[in-house]
Amino acid sequence: MSSDRARTATPDLPQDSPEPASVAPAPARAEEARVTPMMAQYLEIKAANPDSLLFYRMGDFYELFFADAEAASQALGIVLTKRGKHLGEDIPMCGVPIDRAEEYLHKLIALGFRVSVCEQLEDPAEAKKRGPKSVVRRDVTRLVTPGTITEDALLDARRENVLAALARVRAGSGPEDFAYALAYTDMSTGSFRVTATARDDLSGDLARLDPAEILVSDAVLDDGELRALLRAFPAVTPLPRQSFDGAGAEKRLADFFGVAALDAFGTFARAELIAAAAIVAYVDRTQLGAKPLLSRPVKEAEGGIMAIDAGTRANLELVRTTSGERRGSLLAAVDRTVTAAGARLIARRIAEPLTDLAAIRARHDGVAHLVEEGELRRELRARLSRAPDMARAVTRLALQRGGPRDLAAVRDALDGALAIAGLFAAAPPADLARSAAALARVPHALVLDLASALAESLPPLRRDGGFIREGCDAELDATRALRDESRRVVAALERRYVDETGVRALKIRHNAVLGYFVEVSAQNADRLREAPHDAVFVHRQTMAGAVRFSSVELGDLESRIASAGERALGLEQAIFDRLAAAVVAETETIRAAAEALAELDVAAGFAELAAVENHVRPHMEPGVAFAIAGGRHPVVEQALAKEGGPFVPNDCDLSPPEGFEDGRIVLVTGPNMAGKSTFLRQNALICVLAQAGAFVPARSARIGVVDRLFSRVGAADDLARGRSTFMVEMVETAAILNQATARSLVILDEIGRGTATFDGMSIAWASLEHLHEVNRCRALFATHFHELTALSQRCKRLSNATVKVTEWHGDVIFLHEVVPGAADRSYGIQVAKLAGLPEAVITRAKAVLAELEAAERASPAQKLIDDLPLFAVRPKPAAAASADPKAEATLSALDGIDPDSLSPREALDALYRLKGLRREG
Repeated sequence: MSSDRARTATPDLPQDSPEPASVAPAPARAEEARVTPMMAQYLEIKAANPDSLLFYRMGDFYELFFADAEAASQALGIVLTKRGKHLGEDIPMCGVPIDRAEEYLHKLIALGFRVSVCEQLEDPAEAKKRGPKSVVRRDVTRLVTPGTITEDALLDARRENVLAALARVRAGSGPEDFAYALAYTDMSTGSFRVTATARDDLSGDLARLDPAEILVSDAVLDDGELRALLRAFPAVTPLPRQSFDGAGAEKRLADFFGVAALDAFGTFARAELIAAAAIVAYVDRTQLGAKPLLSRPVKEAEGGIMAIDAGTRANLELVRTTSGERRGSLLAAVDRTVTAAGARLIARRIAEPLTDLAAIRARHDGVAHLVEEGELRRELRARLSRAPDMARAVTRLALQRGGPRDLAAVRDALDGALAIAGLFAAAPPADLARSAAALARVPHALVLDLASALAESLPPLRRDGGFIREGCDAELDATRALRDESRRVVAALERRYVDETGVRALKIRHNAVLGYFVEVSAQNADRLREAPHDAVFVHRQTMAGAVRFSSVELGDLESRIASAGERALGLEQAIFDRLAAAVVAETETIRAAAEALAELDVAAGFAELAAVENHVRPHMEPGVAFAIAGGRHPVVEQALAKEGGPFVPNDCDLSPPEGFEDGRIVLVTGPNMAGKSTFLRQNALICVLAQAGAFVPARSARIGVVDRLFSRVGAADDLARGRSTFMVEMVETAAILNQATARSLVILDEIGRGTATFDGMSIAWASLEHLHEVNRCRALFATHFHELTALSQRCKRLSNATVKVTEWHGDVIFLHEVVPGAADRSYGIQVAKLAGLPEAVITRAKAVLAELEAAERASPAQKLIDDLPLFAVRPKPAAAASADPKAEATLSALDGIDPDSLSPREALDALYRLKGLRREG
């Protein structure tokens, strides 16, 4: 294996993080180090695999030495011991038992380590035959990395395991002129896709893919901003720049897929080809000759997926909560799938809502059909629940890591696929019909072959044997009979010899020296020596009162009995290889069926969700409508239902007001704890569900397709990148204001609250105007700056809404109902009281609030609103201004002011003079 293999590492790991790879001390040559032959072998193998932990097989353990042992001991919490010395120093050592290796591998992979598995390639007895100092032959049989694992024990069955490659190529002469692309595969199922991306979208695209491992060029990590971005992911593998060489990218892909050219795959940009080639090169390197059956790379349609940045995904908790758990996320609330493949697909659909209107409607058609056909839905889900995960089973079989249960998984899933295809006799919607057609193409002969060959009870490993059904193979049955019923076989032969010779006292016996032999009394010995028996029996030994003979048949029987177990296992292995080859030969058909089962599972799951949770079909259209009646938050509603509490539904209308083409902005005010954030989030989640192909929690919904979704809700810092909470808020707000289009949906909560009051209100004010006049998008904007509500008089597509509350004996009661209008207070002191602040603090806060409100009444914000021009109003051209004598006088007065030389008092007088000129004009 190449010594330049790059390690899996997270750049700039924190001090308390375990290093995901280690390098043993550079080994001196064996004769210089004076090490044992075994340690010399270890050092040689380690030198060839310096950037991964080496699991070195020694009997029933995988042992680790030197720095590997220290890293593994810390990561796994196992005892660190020592074994001998090397260069005068103790050799650190730790080990894990073979039968628990997968458990420990799972922990190491989760921490971002790479592991080289070094196996014994011969029986230790064979090594002893070569001499007392001979070492068992060993070599690395596999490199295990986070993105290339395929074993069930190491994978989450309901989650994709994505290996991604990021390519960056020069696209111009400027320092920032680069083109970017991502290629990504789930090696456990063979899916393979590529997409172009932009630097600004890279964070969101990587968050969408959620890769287990990212391959990057060393050059990419030279970019500090990209290095900081990649730090958020658990395993980043830097590769030499030649791994991302564009010159040979097309040839590497063509060679991997066994084609002369890539024309049939479609048209790919140079960066896309480089990223895809890096994937196949890395897969080939880590699998050590075992070739996974990756599907041909599919290019994502440009703009076919709703763009959602990383911050929005985190804020909305689409597939996991901010604490990293699946429970409590949107995915957990809507997932009703009954298969592992379906669970993986629904997670992808929630992460990748569509923007293609026809495709969205087609998904809704399938869900609607299954909602209406309740009996069909129940039968479909019952059959799907019995379908194993055959996509991953096929991959393991192709990599020669599969076992009998993988063959059974394919058998049972294919058999179930045929039965499910028969459920759709009537003409279903197009998506369901396409899935049923894929299931109907399942090879019947393969199903029958697997069913007739595999036993009812199957061991997990092929080396255990006993997985081929009796009656499948005559030779195997005979060999098993020898292995399992040798006494009966020998007795049958003995009876035949008695019948043929007429010697009733003839016995077949066995000892360690002669093996099996025929024994008769001395008086009957001549009968075995006479023709025709003399051609059958050969004299072996004369005893007192007995004579012993052997025969060719008996010798052959002895040999067959002695090796029957080994031969039986060998015959089973041959049958296994034949069956596995037959399965692999049908990979494309099987994968199509697996995808169809997953699609049906998701559709049926969405239909079950709609039927049980009272979700409705959204009306999707090409414009910018957004009218939700009785909308509900799916996660909060289910949480309240478990506690026996009702969820208060709310309407939301962001559709264009009459006479306008662009969507509405709703400014939401109201106290904390009243439900503003829930209201904002639920509308964003309704949009995600609708474009993912699901029905939505509402009384009705009319939605124009959203191209980009932005959400700035909640507060969090990014201290690792030197960003305060307010800085993170401003960075995310900047992304929204710079990228949102008229077809986007923007959710903003409490912009500007992390700084001084006037600074914050100014930022919120300007941001709101920018959304209205420049972005012209649909938006929900929640704020405690009540002064902003006056903007609705100037911004014609902006309307106010507030969350209703009531007071009872001095306590505030939240009604969670959003209604038109504006709040006149925030009830913050009441919320503070509910939180348990000391009574003295509450009393003093009320007194201070009264004084501040009195000052506010003396100088109302409305006057400030009236005096400030709208954001979009631009100053008149200089020529036009000079034509107005009064305006010219004002400008001349302004030109005569030197701001740097004025005292505060003089500056105030100058401002009053300018305002006087303005009034006169």
